[in-house]
Amino acid sequence: MKDLKDSEIRESVRERYGQIAKDGNTGCGCAPSGSCCGTSASLQTISSIRIGYSAEDVQSVPQGSDQGLGCGNPNAIAALRPGEIVLDLGSGAGFDSFLAAKQVGETGRVIGVDMTPEMVGKARDLAGTEGYSNVEFRLGEIENLPVADSSVDVIMSNCVINLSPDKRRVFREAFRVLRPGGRVAVSDVVATAPLPESLRSDLALYSSCVSGAATITDLEGMLHESGFQDIRIRSKDGSREFIREWAPGRNIEDYIVSAVIEAVKPAC
Repeated sequence: MKDLKDSEIRESVRERYGQIAKDGNTGCGCAPSGSCCGTSASLQTISSIRIGYSAEDVQSVPQGSDQGLGCGNPNAIAALRPGEIVLDLGSGAGFDSFLAAKQVGETGRVIGVDMTPEMVGKARDLAGTEGYSNVEFRLGEIENLPVADSSVDVIMSNCVINLSPDKRRVFREAFRVLRPGGRVAVSDVVATAPLPESLRSDLALYSSCVSGAATITDLEGMLHESGFQDIRIRSKDGSREFIREWAPGRNIEDYIVSAVIEAVKPAC
């Protein structure tokens, strides 16, 4: 099969998540459309609890912001403090952004960036309806962030960087917008073995957080090249159980796993 082009990948991702914003998600994580069992809020809640959120987390944010699309809980590793400025890469309908907003408080701020107009529109509507004055959502690509240099304290992301066909540029942009001493707290999928051609060339699986997974070694190299220090990437083998459900019968759990990715921009 032919190699996927960057433009094909971006359009596939934008189309898929735009449709999810309109119709709701399956509640089965990053599973391809139609491979899971429904669109109910209860299924999405179950999915979020399985990947590391509490029932209290899910109940504390605007209804409709949790679409069950993550592979971990970046808020749990970010150690956010009141007054911090947080950037959420690929913020979707705003689930992680709304959770972060509660942690940074009125003196802090959260900026969500997403390239899907439907997702940004939905997140903005929810923020306005629920009165989140310390959150804003911007339309943009994570490879070209609409964010000023050295302006944020923490960067979070949940199962999104794997979707980018240019991960090096994502990390360079992350380094650019972080303040000295700023940190990265990301949940994403990583490759634990070379993906077969049948998986690497499947556009539906790319937009479903499978085919674009990079190895831990490659990610460490990209972060280091971008200037980051204190790089820590920890895989979560227990995640194979829910990853298996993203593409039943394809054995994707033999090749990818959820991981925690942390790094720090030097203070000087």
